[in-house]
Amino acid sequence: MTKHTFHPSILREYDIRGIVGDTLFAADAEAVGRGFGSAVRRNGGTRVCVGYDGRVSSPEMEAAVVKGLLSTGVNVERVGRGPTPMLYFATVDTKADGGLMVTGSHNPPTHNGFKMMIAKKPFFGEDIRKLGREAAEGNVETGAGKAIDAPIFDKYLARLRQDFTGTRALTAVWDAGNGAGGEIVEALVKLLPGTNTVLNGVIDGTFPAHHPDPTEPKNLVQLQAEVAKQKADVGFAFDGDADRIGVIDGKGRILWGDQILQILAEDVLKTHPGAPIIADVKASQALFDEVKRMGGQPVMWKTGHSLIKNKMAETKSPLAGEMSGHIFFADKYYGFDDAVYAAVRFLDIMAKDPAYDLAARYDRMPKMVNTPELRFPCADDRKFAVIDEVKARLAKAGADVSDTDGVRVNVKGGWWLLRASNTQAVLVARAEADSPARLEELKAMLAEQLKQSGLDLPTQSAGH
Repeated sequence: MTKHTFHPSILREYDIRGIVGDTLFAADAEAVGRGFGSAVRRNGGTRVCVGYDGRVSSPEMEAAVVKGLLSTGVNVERVGRGPTPMLYFATVDTKADGGLMVTGSHNPPTHNGFKMMIAKKPFFGEDIRKLGREAAEGNVETGAGKAIDAPIFDKYLARLRQDFTGTRALTAVWDAGNGAGGEIVEALVKLLPGTNTVLNGVIDGTFPAHHPDPTEPKNLVQLQAEVAKQKADVGFAFDGDADRIGVIDGKGRILWGDQILQILAEDVLKTHPGAPIIADVKASQALFDEVKRMGGQPVMWKTGHSLIKNKMAETKSPLAGEMSGHIFFADKYYGFDDAVYAAVRFLDIMAKDPAYDLAARYDRMPKMVNTPELRFPCADDRKFAVIDEVKARLAKAGADVSDTDGVRVNVKGGWWLLRASNTQAVLVARAEADSPARLEELKAMLAEQLKQSGLDLPTQSAGH
């Protein structure tokens, strides 16, 4: 009976993630394999697809996790190195019973981890907590599974290309950020019309050009410069495992997650009139209003890719997205977050219409003034209590509050949000208003609530 105790910080809400050589070791990867393999077996499954990203530690972690999986009697199909969505695609396409991706996502180079799905559904929250408990007890299945190499790159590439119908030759720049999506992006652009330039296409886990997180403006500077140089129509950026997208227009302006979703929703609603379009609680009110105006049904839901996927399945939504750049297509696709596929669909919208001008479309978007995501430390054992305290005070004051995920307070001319992160010891805040002066008032309201719970609002609050 093999017992194993994980470092308490690595079992997260949506995945397992830690610092290699500090909180995460090969022995942990093997224990994850044993735990996940046992969960698959107990769910009646026998076959798991495994992939890994471009991090320096990923080959070692992949070998260890496969060893753990085989020890439970499940058979493993190794799809090789590539983006997380390629692993999701393999799992769905081959009708495997589970999928496991070795990835540190957009975290620093020293980090790594595991994202999992079982029977087409995300494996998260209580599933991960249970895996931890069973590892500590040594409560795992035993057997002798077999592993085979099952590359799916070519099939995935063809599937990405399949839904591109546009014929217009556009100029696009693609920044793979030296992440796991590099090879697939390099191959994909050869199949598309127009002039396509790939930046940082070589997969390199040290991320020499810039950190692979497209939600940080500083990581888009290189892409903006290349778009300007080429007078390109659009620029795309991807995170470390290519499940999150960044977009910039021909004038170098950043389209945030809710703005990307607005453009995609406009297209999807043409073929799915009245459909629910889901976005997380951090999204702009402008998005929800625009979805309604375009004939869709706006749905505000909790932040977190696993939670969004489940809500999509429940509401039969064809499209969902998060401010963080996760975009989920169930229209023509499988409902998981795939940034390269989202880029293909985005480019297709532009290439289908001979007069489509992304910069002009951006100019037509309702403009609000908002803060970026404000994150500040708050102990894990305190963060949810703070939310409850704020909620109680707001209820007493008769405020208009949505408590889908934390508190989102609607006031005249805007809203502010405070929620507890599910993955870190932080509180997350955001505010949006119809004028800079109103935004300052909303930030003051938020700061006052935090102060009453013994916390300070962080000073970083420039809008976009």
